[in-house]
Amino acid sequence: MKRENVVGRANVEDTAELEAYYGELESRELGALWNVANEIEPWYPQPKSVPMHWRWRDIEPLVRKAPELVSAEKAARRVIMLVNSGRKEWSAAAGLLYSGVQIMNPGEYTSAHRHQASALRFVMEGKGAYTVVDGERLELSARDFVLTPNGTWHDHGVAEDGTQCIWQDGLDIPLMNSLDANFYEVHPQTVQTPTPLSRENWNKPYSPVFLYKWDECYAALKKDGARYEYRNPRTGGPVMPTMGAQLDLLHPGNQTKPRRHTGNIIYQVAAGRGYSEVGGQRFDWEEKDIFCVPSWTPYQHVNASGAEDACLFSFNDFPTLNALGLFKVTEQ
Repeated sequence: MKRENVVGRANVEDTAELEAYYGELESRELGALWNVANEIEPWYPQPKSVPMHWRWRDIEPLVRKAPELVSAEKAARRVIMLVNSGRKEWSAAAGLLYSGVQIMNPGEYTSAHRHQASALRFVMEGKGAYTVVDGERLELSARDFVLTPNGTWHDHGVAEDGTQCIWQDGLDIPLMNSLDANFYEVHPQTVQTPTPLSRENWNKPYSPVFLYKWDECYAALKKDGARYEYRNPRTGGPVMPTMGAQLDLLHPGNQTKPRRHTGNIIYQVAAGRGYSEVGGQRFDWEEKDIFCVPSWTPYQHVNASGAEDACLFSFNDFPTLNALGLFKVTEQ
């Protein structure tokens, strides 16, 4: 029990009689709230996730080795997960967000499936990648951002004349599992037959745009300023109900204000070099590095270069927090 000598907080001293009483409660699947109240009702968020930095130069050899050991068919999805040391029980990268790096060779494809979890991808490298979402085939290039919203049928692969392709996956699988709300289905066909998808009378809770091309988004980022948020054009809100995504631009010598907020972010370096201070740790990053900012952890980004812009892609769980009225942010 965590005791606190503060009015309104649990501060019960142990006695032999109480210990016996606690034993009786436990034998009947009961417990005394005052023994855990100060832990389960903290003064401020106490995330189990910790700041982590997955350097591409460290993980790249392991990612590229996977196709030598496991076929795309047998793996179903050949992905190297990014596992937060404080969230191993959820296979999460931060909070209740999952992330992984998927690699596919020319001619390989995944079987079509759908699930309750929402999914997104940011292409890291390669040519010839494609995805099919509810029958619509989308051609992907490096740094493109693509959605496979919850409940949509999807399969993806790389054309025979393409190159080895790698992308980052982001899903809310841990959230769905924590809510006991996850489902998974396999499509009756191995792969979908591509057919155009109608957007007429669109009333779904996610964006009707599944593919956000890099050139267009980066041009908008440079025009609008320091941040570009991927949006649902029908509502102006986030692309999906549980996850949002954005690009941040840092000009040479620029740095962001220190801030902290509820909600978790997974960053991938889309271009350039720089560093971030996250929870008192310094992460020096370069292109394709991935790092996380857990909830209520102070952080800021810096482009110390005197020559080139830096761009960070990220996805977050802010839509979930906002929907529940739980998003809180402070800047220093």
